[in-house]
Amino acid sequence: MIPANSVVLSQDFVIEEQTTHTYRMDFDKLNIRGFTENQRAMVQAIYKILNTERFQYDIYTWNYGVEFLDLFGEPITFVLPEIQRRIEEALNYDNRIINVDNFEFEVRRGIVHTTFTAHTVFGDFIFERAVNI
Repeated sequence: MIPANSVVLSQDFVIEEQTTHTYRMDFDKLNIRGFTENQRAMVQAIYKILNTERFQYDIYTWNYGVEFLDLFGEPITFVLPEIQRRIEEALNYDNRIINVDNFEFEVRRGIVHTTFTAHTVFGDFIFERAVNI
């Protein structure tokens, strides 16, 4: 029997604001325990974005994460500005991050160490990230 009235449930969900209440990641003990919010949650969010390779995990949207894998073997003159652009792009998807600036680069033995400042609604944070080239 075919129903006379067909109902199609379809709704696009739009996240207006990211939550700051999240699980607490303990980077020293390598476990997740309890909850955190505000400044610590913001630091965790940035850490997760910068350590998630974009397009590699089905659980994340294509807007989440950063692309570093394809930089391996590229000339340093291409890599340095590209790392900056990709970090800025990845972090700007989070509406709690106002701006990213003060990039500094150091190249040692095939690894680019970059330091930058993330200006967020919870304050300014300095981050470091190493990228294999």
